[in-house]
Amino acid sequence: MVTLSNADKALKEVYLGVVSEQLNTTVNPLLAKINQTTNDVWGSEIKKVAPYGLNGGIGAGTETGDLPVAAGNNYEQFTLTLKNLYGKIEISDKAMRASLNSAGAFVNLLNAEMEGLIKASSFNLGRMLYADGSGKLASISDNSTSTLTVDTVRNLLEGMVIDVVDGSGTAVTGATAKRITSIDRTNKIVTLENVSLTANQFKVVEETQPTQYYICVQGSFGKELTGLGAIFTNTGTLYGLSKSTYSWLVPYIKDLKNDGSTVQINDVKIQTVLDTLSETYDSKIDYICCSSGVKRNYQDYFSQYRTNIDYLDLNGGFKAISYNGIPIVSDRFIENNTMYLLDTKEFNLHQLCDWKWLEGEDGRVIKQNVNKPTYSATLVKYADLICNKPGGQAKLTGISES
Repeated sequence: MVTLSNADKALKEVYLGVVSEQLNTTVNPLLAKINQTTNDVWGSEIKKVAPYGLNGGIGAGTETGDLPVAAGNNYEQFTLTLKNLYGKIEISDKAMRASLNSAGAFVNLLNAEMEGLIKASSFNLGRMLYADGSGKLASISDNSTSTLTVDTVRNLLEGMVIDVVDGSGTAVTGATAKRITSIDRTNKIVTLENVSLTANQFKVVEETQPTQYYICVQGSFGKELTGLGAIFTNTGTLYGLSKSTYSWLVPYIKDLKNDGSTVQINDVKIQTVLDTLSETYDSKIDYICCSSGVKRNYQDYFSQYRTNIDYLDLNGGFKAISYNGIPIVSDRFIENNTMYLLDTKEFNLHQLCDWKWLEGEDGRVIKQNVNKPTYSATLVKYADLICNKPGGQAKLTGISES
């Protein structure tokens, strides 16, 4: 007979290793290339010494003249707070009791819950890699009593539980922890469950309603991973340092569409970026990612010149087209008309530990929810992403979508 104790043991000894492996290697091809480490984690913070520039204690001179003045390596400290990443499964008491006399039925029940957890975690982790850490999924331009009109739906999926917040992160009363039931992707309209809003409540009208409102995952505003969106800006701060003071924190960003014409991405444009980063920061670009339309644009370039496309097999079971052995991968979370060129060896996911089940004082991971006929278990990881050499990364925008 299956018991709660057996189920608890299965989650710890059987499912944890499998789930951790899948979340670390099959969530996203970019995450699969990023090194995960416990180095430089101090309590709840990441404190990392970052060298930059060259040692200045070199020079030429005469046979009897003065030696060069000593000028050692340049260092600054990156500081970042570990983010708290959670994934939760829930099983009703009724479903559990119905399967307790059948080991196969109970395993199927757990498998279904774990597959759902992996799918949801994969979606959100993949999304965070390209976000700026703010948690904003989309800007709201208008609303009805139960729907929101947004600027993009690429970060949204049916079933997500979301909050509506203003620019400071203050949640809107009556619009928190609401589940998305459907998405009209053509018109970018999101329908919420069990919500009653005032029509045009979030419509931005400069004279009467200048506040911009956003969608974010429930309780997550300002608490997500410091992804590429935070790195690829020309101003502000990164890891506690000002980009206006340290130019090496500013990545290479170029808008290719400066004359209003159609822009096709090609080998020369890509190689120009690779040469620039190599000559400026000694970067070795090993990963290129873009929106699906930009990847098709690059494939159109090949077809025009009847050139064969090379394909690569990546870690985690992913496939990619290739530029001189560098994978080019499309990702749904990358904004349209955009391509990133990354030296992934300069990225680290610093973590307090790998994925673990949240345990109670009794060591159990499966717990009854207070005043509910349900049981839940929560997966947790404390981590954040740091790029050691932001200036050695590149972003191209303005590329036409095919």
